[in-house]
Amino acid sequence: MTDFFPADQSDRIIAIAAVVVLLIAWWIYRRRMGGNRLQRVLDDIGYDRVDGILIPNGDEGEIQIDHLLLTSRGLLIVDIKDVAGTVFGSDKMEKWTVISNETRFTFSNPQPALYDRIAAVRQIVRQVPVEGRLVFLDGAEFTKGVPDMVADIDQLHADFNEPDKAAGKVKIEAFKPHWDLVRKAALGAQVGEIFGKRDY
Repeated sequence: MTDFFPADQSDRIIAIAAVVVLLIAWWIYRRRMGGNRLQRVLDDIGYDRVDGILIPNGDEGEIQIDHLLLTSRGLLIVDIKDVAGTVFGSDKMEKWTVISNETRFTFSNPQPALYDRIAAVRQIVRQVPVEGRLVFLDGAEFTKGVPDMVADIDQLHADFNEPDKAAGKVKIEAFKPHWDLVRKAALGAQVGEIFGKRDY
């Protein structure tokens, strides 16, 4: 190596390679811990949770929900967005854009789909508060303001954490019968899919 690079150059290359390896290791650690941290927050704010369910959409079809939680504030729908880079999006934009060092891509504004999921759950429970959040993981950054119903993991925890767990348990007792209705509706939608009862 010293024949190809002068001695002072090879030391610099080794230092740069070490920094690159450390950055890659840090990035992998952050990605893994971000996922684990998300699970811890979902477990902390939810007294019960179902993942990957179908429920009736009120229009003779079904709609998929990634995470549905029973919280002390009511029912919470969580859609996870795992994108890395600067996100440009607003409530009124049809397309949102993510720009990072390596890529640039657009995706449809996820808010309307979340509104549809909230509406579908509200048709089942009616008297219970139903909220939704689009949770962007740690690699995403909104520099021009955060759109409605968008949160990172820390904000999700701040919004839905019940510091008094005993009081939270009392609150959810009122929601439990409605929670059971959603679970029953989800089971019915799952059975319908298994037996091919879908219209589309």
